[in-house]
Amino acid sequence: MIEVLVVDDDTRVARVNAAYVEKVPGFHVAGEAHNAAEALRRVEELPELDLVLMDHYLPDETGLAVVQEMRRRGHQTDVIMVTAARDITTVQAAMRQGALQYLVKPFAFAGLRAKLEAYAELRRTLDGGGEAEQAEVDKIFGALSTPTEPDLPKGHSPTTAELVRQALMNSEGPLSAQEIAERTGVSRQTAQRYLKLLERTGRARLTLKYGDAGRPEHRYVWATRA
Repeated sequence: MIEVLVVDDDTRVARVNAAYVEKVPGFHVAGEAHNAAEALRRVEELPELDLVLMDHYLPDETGLAVVQEMRRRGHQTDVIMVTAARDITTVQAAMRQGALQYLVKPFAFAGLRAKLEAYAELRRTLDGGGEAEQAEVDKIFGALSTPTEPDLPKGHSPTTAELVRQALMNSEGPLSAQEIAERTGVSRQTAQRYLKLLERTGRARLTLKYGDAGRPEHRYVWATRA
């Protein structure tokens, strides 16, 4: 699990962001903090911490000042800025201080999910260690990109697409179209159509389950979990 600290001066917003994080497979909220001093204390207290979602506007210091102090103390925990600060000076400073991503408030769950999935992909890419050729370097930097969701083809419903996506993301393993249909309440044919769309756009991966006889069963797994 990727352990996350959520930092936001607004306790309600922090709870919402924490709930968003918990909805993304592979992520766990290790704690929350609502000011700079508390954020630094939690970083010290949580040695297994992987990622900080950092607000910039904190009551006692800025989020970037917290990042600076973290680095001064030797903490190399990754940081994604999650803030209403959108001036170029702040964005540039965040880049220079090593923030991996920058998410501007307000945002929907899909926006944060995309950032977290890109971060998870980056960690998987780096897990191998060793030396990197240019192709591997490109993959590392490419893992930080978070393309927007593709436009749905004509005849596809955003609501149904979200139902199928959530069912797949929340599953512990691969699911068939029939299993997706049972979990979402749509027909098997509809589930199959949306699963194929997710596969074509790289959001899901197809696996085959072979039985004793007959054709193999098509099963799908969320791409970031395969």
